[in-house]
Amino acid sequence: MANPETALMNSIMLALSQAGFMVFRNNCGAWKDPSGRVIRYGVGGKGGSDLLVIGKDGVFCAIEVKTTTGRIRPEQLTFIAAVQKAGGRAGVARSVQDALDIALGVV
Repeated sequence: MANPETALMNSIMLALSQAGFMVFRNNCGAWKDPSGRVIRYGVGGKGGSDLLVIGKDGVFCAIEVKTTTGRIRPEQLTFIAAVQKAGGRAGVARSVQDALDIALGVV
């Protein structure tokens, strides 16, 4: 059985794509190569949102996907605030409708 957050993220990605948005999955993390060097990946580093979206109007959006009981980390809130401060749209989506509202600038 799929992770509930993964299932929600897949539903959100499908709905946003069907609504005409460009959607990118953003995996953030770190990995040590065989020599022990740390390789960091993902946009925004620690706290970067799960989904990066280009709005139909060209505005950058960042969506952090959480289930109804999922907890948001302080780093994730910091990334969301930085995107908003720069003029983008960002927020936490606990449903497909939440994500559509964020991407459309309704919230």
